[in-house]
Amino acid sequence: MTAWLSAGILFTFAAIAFVLYRWGNIRCVGVTPVKTFTFIAILFTSGLDVGLIMFPLTEFAGYADLATSPEYAFTNPLSIEFGFWAFLIWGFYFLTCFYFCVIEPRVRFFELPLIKLINNVVIIGTCAFTAYLLLTNLPWYVPELGDGKSIIGSFYLIVFLVIAAAVYSSTSIRYVRLLSLATSWMFIGLILLMWAGAFLSENSGIGEFANTFALLGGYFGNIHEFVLPLNDYHEFYLYWWFAWSIMIGQFTARFVGGLRTYQVLAAMLVFPSIPIAIWFTVLYYYSANGLETTGFYNLAMAIVGITFVINSLDSLIRLYTDNLNLSVARLGKVKYLLGNLFALSLLTLLFKLDFLQIQWVGAVVIGLFFTCFGYILFTKFKVVSEIECSPKENKIDFNKIELVN
Repeated sequence: MTAWLSAGILFTFAAIAFVLYRWGNIRCVGVTPVKTFTFIAILFTSGLDVGLIMFPLTEFAGYADLATSPEYAFTNPLSIEFGFWAFLIWGFYFLTCFYFCVIEPRVRFFELPLIKLINNVVIIGTCAFTAYLLLTNLPWYVPELGDGKSIIGSFYLIVFLVIAAAVYSSTSIRYVRLLSLATSWMFIGLILLMWAGAFLSENSGIGEFANTFALLGGYFGNIHEFVLPLNDYHEFYLYWWFAWSIMIGQFTARFVGGLRTYQVLAAMLVFPSIPIAIWFTVLYYYSANGLETTGFYNLAMAIVGITFVINSLDSLIRLYTDNLNLSVARLGKVKYLLGNLFALSLLTLLFKLDFLQIQWVGAVVIGLFFTCFGYILFTKFKVVSEIECSPKENKIDFNKIELVN
């Protein structure tokens, strides 16, 4: 599995370099272009899930335990966490976003019946894994509902309601956009709330934030260490990012509003990384200084984490139902709601029972990367080599769309 993952990573970064060399300055226009800020909000909230909120506080101590994990000794726990979540690995999303915006309309690889089936199985499985993560982390963040360790009936009910809310939200693209913006603002509010609690107290100050934030230099000074898997846990993260990559690229590609290719890459690497860096800095300060988060802060994180899950799921449900022609218009709202709710709830339980693993899903996605590349080389090479712009049918009024020039 490690060799397969490493091959997928190296191929991905080589493909990114080629895309920038060959098509770096063309404008990317999706089928439903939106303003730049809206695109970034959709990208950020669709491309991340509850793990961003709920994982760091449970992981910092493990990264600091060099006796158990000496492979982390090259930098600090904050940089490790950032490296697992931000900057370089968002290149996965860039590659798939560019592909679905510019290349796939000419190639139509993902319209082949078998590939379409595999792709949508990947999407549905990853949706269920997102719900599973919420289920397994709720005891830590809302111990008031249980003993802080066990998953009880209340947590299953919460996850069931979250899935139901996401399925309902997916019935209209208007809900998806509004929820993306609302989730972004809720996350910013959470960051400000916990930042104030940490750095505006009598025993701290803004200088402490600056000193903690500076630790992130350990990531950029050792960025090469994060390209290939450091250990099994890093491997889990990388497979998880691959599992998300095709579907996030497929979803976000429709909203690109005329940014040039290099600008799309910059937007995907930089803009999501800024709030992630600030958020992880705040959480690391809480962890390193033994500041309590139980009670109000944990509840706030759980609420924002739940909105992340709803936002991620509604985007992906919308994607696979469109792909499979299982729309509300075709099925009717009742059948649409009940069918998706049943499928995602069942798959969430399968992840809980260890019947499914996200690494398997990521491995399948890497296989799709290689298969698509081979398909282009042997059947669509001339078509792709002649690409000079986004599909002409994706028209855009540049006077109405906010662009980054």
